Amino acid sequence: MEIKEKTVHTNWKLRTLINDNHMQISFLDYGGAITEIVVPDKQGQLDNVVLHYNHYQDYEANPFYLGALIGRVAGRIANASFLVKGKRHFVTKNEGHHHLHGGINGFSHVLWHVTTEQTEKDVRAILTHHSPDGDNGYPGNVKVTISYILTNENTFTIDYKATTDQATPIALTNHSYFNLRGSKGETVKQHYAKMKSDICLELNKDLIPTGRFITNAHAFNFQSYQQLCTGMNANHEQNSIAGNGYDHYFCFAKEKDKQACLLDKKTGRTLHVTTNQPGMILYTGNYLHESHKQIETTFSRYQGVCLETQGSPVALIYKHLPSIMLEPNEIYHQTTAFSFGIKG
Repeated sequence: MEIKEKTVHTNWKLRTLINDNHMQISFLDYGGAITEIVVPDKQGQLDNVVLHYNHYQDYEANPFYLGALIGRVAGRIANASFLVKGKRHFVTKNEGHHHLHGGINGFSHVLWHVTTEQTEKDVRAILTHHSPDGDNGYPGNVKVTISYILTNENTFTIDYKATTDQATPIALTNHSYFNLRGSKGETVKQHYAKMKSDICLELNKDLIPTGRFITNAHAFNFQSYQQLCTGMNANHEQNSIAGNGYDHYFCFAKEKDKQACLLDKKTGRTLHVTTNQPGMILYTGNYLHESHKQIETTFSRYQGVCLETQGSPVALIYKHLPSIMLEPNEIYHQTTAFSFGIKG
């Protein structure tokens, strides 16, 4: 196993974790952004299975949040405000009237402090950040420690920890776009997905969950493998609202069954996700085709799929969902493992 490091784009560092099977994870200290996950296909050919920008400097804007760590709260906070113990807090508006992915300078757009370690079992990087009281409108001083861990079993684990000195919402995730076809520019339409979930949250026209569940809809039933193009081609109103695809929060069924799988039959690559998070946003890159003047991009619509394991920000409104509030006497600790393999 090995850890490499180099300087890119002024003072940013790019670090690469490599295991004995030549699987490697590359990421920037800026935003913690994962730029490469290199794994083999059924022919043994290695390729990068996450989307990345053409130039490192494009991560400074990163309008698609490619590979980035998201916080303090991933997802959308309706009307950019929430109540904590009867007091209303107003966070920054960066998507119309709403707050998205932690705000204007959320965790995806800060320089993380990084240290690395190598043991007999794994190689890892520990990323730390202090978010001060009032950061993007959030209450409390928050200390965050996130570990990227790679083992020889081709499992990449992201371990999230946070503490606060005031009650504050915390819902962390990583926003990598996976494409098991590799770097050939193909879409994920023919990818198969499966997850331990039979319900997901309904969205309004602003992509804010209504608190109601979608049930008994074929396009949203991933109890067995289903192609992602099912939702892209469906006539269901919820797929249309999301830009003809998925951008929905799926609630995991049981405490022991919090898992999801992704399969590409052409390359044989598989991705198995296990987590202690209560749910996951499945986002199929429905808006990747939109142009952004601040970056040079060749992305096409549906070129990547995000598997954003996290708590839902709408829990700030609807109490029948698992809370995302963190108290001063608590430790936020969530873990998601991405295990790569071959089938067929």
